[in-house]
Amino acid sequence: MRLDKFLKVSRLVKRRTLAKEVADQGRVTINGHPAKASSNVKVGDELSIQFGHKVVTIKIESINETVKKEEAKNLYTILKEEQRTDL
Repeated sequence: MRLDKFLKVSRLVKRRTLAKEVADQGRVTINGHPAKASSNVKVGDELSIQFGHKVVTIKIESINETVKKEEAKNLYTILKEEQRTDL
């Protein structure tokens, strides 16, 4: 699945266009490598996403084309959340 679609389906980012912008600005890495919106993600990948001064690292547990709001958190596990002070 494309990175921008996964971010939207998992509800980490509200809209797919916003997910595309975030990825294309270089604020997302997959397994430590910079990612574009069109990058493919798979189960087991680690994503690091920068939201302002916060960096969230998740592990993808499942990939579904559609998911209910209540089930969106089942698609990933948060590994760590940290505040960036070096920005």
